[in-house]
Amino acid sequence: MKEKLTGLSIKLITGVLLLCMLLCAAISYMGYREFTTVLEDEYNRSAYEIAETAKSYLDSDRLEYYLETGNIDEAYLEIQTRLDALVVSTDSYIIYVTRLSNDYTTSTYIFDSVHPDTGFTRYELGYTAKDMDPNYQEEVEKMMTTGERSAVYFYSYTEASGAHTTAAIPIADSSGKIVALLGVEKAMTALENARSTYVWNVMGITALAVVLFLLAYIFFLRRQVVSPILTIAGEARRFAVDNVARLDLLEQIRKKDEIGTLARAIGKMETDIVQYVENLTAVTAEKERIGAELNVATQIQADMLPRIFPPFPERDEFDIYATMTPAREVGGDFYDFFLVDADHLAVVIADVSGKGVPAALFMVIAKTLIKNHAQTGMEPGKVFETVNNQLCENNEAGMFVTAFLGILELSTGRFTYVNAGHNPPLAALDGQLYDWLPSKRGFVLAGLEDMRYRQQEIVLRPGDRVFLYTDGITEALDPTGRLYSEARLKAFFNESEPEDGPLDEQLALLHQDIAAFAGGAEQADDITMLLLRINTDYRRDENG
Repeated sequence: MKEKLTGLSIKLITGVLLLCMLLCAAISYMGYREFTTVLEDEYNRSAYEIAETAKSYLDSDRLEYYLETGNIDEAYLEIQTRLDALVVSTDSYIIYVTRLSNDYTTSTYIFDSVHPDTGFTRYELGYTAKDMDPNYQEEVEKMMTTGERSAVYFYSYTEASGAHTTAAIPIADSSGKIVALLGVEKAMTALENARSTYVWNVMGITALAVVLFLLAYIFFLRRQVVSPILTIAGEARRFAVDNVARLDLLEQIRKKDEIGTLARAIGKMETDIVQYVENLTAVTAEKERIGAELNVATQIQADMLPRIFPPFPERDEFDIYATMTPAREVGGDFYDFFLVDADHLAVVIADVSGKGVPAALFMVIAKTLIKNHAQTGMEPGKVFETVNNQLCENNEAGMFVTAFLGILELSTGRFTYVNAGHNPPLAALDGQLYDWLPSKRGFVLAGLEDMRYRQQEIVLRPGDRVFLYTDGITEALDPTGRLYSEARLKAFFNESEPEDGPLDEQLALLHQDIAAFAGGAEQADDITMLLLRINTDYRRDENG
């Protein structure tokens, strides 16, 4: 952590240093440009003043005469002397008067005054040189044509003379004809020296200011930023190892800026995490306890349902198989089958409203009451009337049960049944396909007291099959929200169920079909099913 924060400090200092350097460069460049512009303008103005002074010395009407005759008279010598004196007194580089060729590339010198410190010799009268700078040729042509002073700043640099400015003005005779060009070249050595001095002074002062600022900034950074962050980071690292809140160090950071906010947030986070871990530990322990109890409850509920198949090995008159798959650890569906006596088989399937533990508790009560009353020999309708009134007592939770109860008389095949709001069973009778068993749906159990339930009966013959189920099958959903539906359930049995196949395999295939339809969607309700098949009545055969 220390290395990372040291790296952070270096990055912050480097960023500020770069910013200072950029500001220094920008200030130096802007000052350099402004300083240069002002001095160059001043040099140029001074050169043009010298040019106007030199122009006043000339006799413009005799310039062509001097060129044509080459005669150097006293007047010429006087002008040359005055120009020489002007070069020295103004510290100019050259003052010259020339006539330009028609293409403005060649100069024929009339007067030429050179400062003695340059070490160069003057061009004599009539000397011709091709010395026009191509960069300024167009502007010179314009100036010689209009007779106006050039608006362009003539600047040049040579290794021999350094930087210099040139002032150029046209010379016209008394008739207004432009006959010559007068030029003054003035060295800008002082400008170069002044600029160098300025740049070094600015850079030195700026560098000193940057160093002083960085020292103050580093002190401020270490005291106000890095040290608090080191404290916060160290505390966070310690808490990650110990998982014990220690707020004394963080409380020392009383800053009201973002760092102070961060310190307070870290302190609150430590307190919250410690409290959360304590709560999580308690909740986890409680969840484990509840989970263990639910596992026991699941086992108890499973043990309450018949799970040994075949349940009556000594009885060949029928085959029966049933399964219950709860949506949660425990469910509200149940099935049951039992021999009331040697000649009567009772089958029950029911669905308690709701899911989970409340439904499971109500399921236990409903299953126990139905079985107890059915075993007394009551008719199915009377069983439901009695159980309904008992379940209505103290039913403040408002729970209810849909149920189907059928009692098969094995000696005659008479099947008496009653439906309390439950799904109608499927039945394959007399060698026909599966169809819905005629069933008048009465009111649910535990809904209202003193309800009457009408029972019905049919005669089952060898080969007949009855399938009881709960709505967890028909209301199973696929990922798009479509229901499995009663139509699909009926089609499954009519298209895939063999008449004499093992019942457990047939229900296993139904489970697979439901799972394939759901396509991985979560099971929303308990799935319970019971299949009963009537075999040959061997006892009646033995009795003749």
